[in-house]
Amino acid sequence: MNRQLKSSLILMLTSAIWGLAFVAQSKGSAYTGACTFIGVRFLVAAAAMLPAILISDRAARGRGERADSAKNSKGLWRAGIICGVLLFSASLAQQEGITLGTSAGKAGFITAIYIVTVPIINLLLFRKKTSAAIWLGVVLALAGLYLLCLNGAETLLLSDLLVLACAIIFSFQILSVDRFSPHYDAMKLAAIEFLTCGVLGSVLMIPFDIVPAGFATWADNLLQAESCISIAYAAVFSSAIGYTLQIVGQRGLNPAIASLIMSMESVFAVLAGWIILNQRMTPRELAGSALILVAVIIAQIPPKTKSK
Repeated sequence: MNRQLKSSLILMLTSAIWGLAFVAQSKGSAYTGACTFIGVRFLVAAAAMLPAILISDRAARGRGERADSAKNSKGLWRAGIICGVLLFSASLAQQEGITLGTSAGKAGFITAIYIVTVPIINLLLFRKKTSAAIWLGVVLALAGLYLLCLNGAETLLLSDLLVLACAIIFSFQILSVDRFSPHYDAMKLAAIEFLTCGVLGSVLMIPFDIVPAGFATWADNLLQAESCISIAYAAVFSSAIGYTLQIVGQRGLNPAIASLIMSMESVFAVLAGWIILNQRMTPRELAGSALILVAVIIAQIPPKTKSK
């Protein structure tokens, strides 16, 4: 098996893992509050990454590489905390949207809008040129959102608005990771990001989840089998393993192709929601999803470069 095909299959597996995570979030939201789910999920994810970091550090010492300096470590923590705050904000908006009723499939497609919004934010904040394909993607994505979310009612549901806010916040999180990742170890940056997200969720779950429900009820719901399975899947598979597979898969592929394969997570989210949760989409919602998928694909077409 050649390297490119192997990398493509790894990223396709990653997309499937991420798509199934929307089902885990839907199942988990029936038992725990959003802050509890996020807090426990990302603390477990951070812990799950420790063995890989220790193995990586041991291998680096074996090659004679120096440990991070105090200055570099301080910068790593600052970068990880910034990314973690953004990740927490996006995850909270997404989890609240799913808790309030947005289906797994719909949440997957709305979240995928970040692939279109990232270049737009780059244009507005950093004056980076945006290709015609991006603008076409924006138009198609807006049309897809209209069909997917309005459903003839001409008003957006709060749950869908929260997931849309999640996509926009994710755009800033992606830009932050893009800014910091070339300067720091990717796994350590991710672990600090997950730890920050987990700590914020754990602190906020006290006033928003534990106090309203009562500690006994909150603990009983958290320890339900479906709740534990959902959190474990989202933490270990979607976060720790999914992130590692993404790093491995992207090494052997063109970034445009890699992004295209990973955008299939929204398709897997629909399939998983249909098969596992029996969540069916109307023809109008399917048409909107199709438009968003086309927009995502078009937005990843690299611009033509002028030859000399």
